[in-house]
Amino acid sequence: MHSVLRNPMRGIALKVSSVVVFLAMQTCIKLAGPDIPPGQVTFCRSFFALFPIMAYLAYIGQLRAAFHTANPVGHLKRGTIGILSMAFGFYGLLHLPLPEAIALGYALPLVAVIFAAVFLGETVRIYRWSAVLVGMAGVAIISWPKLTLFRDGGMETEQAVGALCVLFSAVLGGMAMIQVRRLVEEEKTATIVLYFSLTASVFSLASLPFGWLVLPWPSALFLIAAGFCGGVAQILLTESYRHADVSTIAPFEYTSILLGGIVGYFVFSDVPSVTMLIGTVIVVAAGIFIIYREHQLGIEQREARKATTPQA
Repeated sequence: MHSVLRNPMRGIALKVSSVVVFLAMQTCIKLAGPDIPPGQVTFCRSFFALFPIMAYLAYIGQLRAAFHTANPVGHLKRGTIGILSMAFGFYGLLHLPLPEAIALGYALPLVAVIFAAVFLGETVRIYRWSAVLVGMAGVAIISWPKLTLFRDGGMETEQAVGALCVLFSAVLGGMAMIQVRRLVEEEKTATIVLYFSLTASVFSLASLPFGWLVLPWPSALFLIAAGFCGGVAQILLTESYRHADVSTIAPFEYTSILLGGIVGYFVFSDVPSVTMLIGTVIVVAAGIFIIYREHQLGIEQREARKATTPQA
């Protein structure tokens, strides 16, 4: 088995590329318009992502093997949770400034630490618990100005609901990550990626009777582009983990807030508030500290295994 550390710089480049393409996906969704039902957005994101994903799997010779699964129920659970997370997240994305939607989404790794301790029984020590609490305080700083808008009505209430939806999406995303952690014990990455897009497409199609819109061509093209971008970004992200350790490339996820701020300003005229910037710095710092602790614990575990392995 080849080492995943053979080219860390390539892994970083692929990770940053995935961030850029995911941002392009989010931008396309916002450009499509704020009144599109989340189920319709989610279908386009999932269905049109299948084309680059299946083309990529065929190119590397894994398409046929990717359809073979030993745990269809596990994929069904992951798909159900993931589709709900995407739908809530897209609603928030459509009704919030782009930088704020991205920043609130950073609650996901914090939630994942909590769920890993509760549902997987992982040992989470005081350092990571402290980072989670600090990070949640940052999330509260970002979201509180939006949540106070409930009393104002109109567009302000939509932004408040959007903030809650992004936070709920992060909670569901944390649950989806736990399910993925269970799936990777017996399933290939290609199988997990393929079945998620398939189940998400089918489940979101079930929202058709609840009021999909006949879209003008520009909106339809933006949603199709969003789907393709989502599939390409998933491929780039998957490939990045082949070349570098998770702890090496994970911090580059936070480049999305800088890039998102630039896109939000020039494309949507979004100007970040002071509270949003302060909260984002806190959340990013907490997230990077958690990544650092995961890296340190990984080193300690490898050293412990070496120390206990009998020498020939």
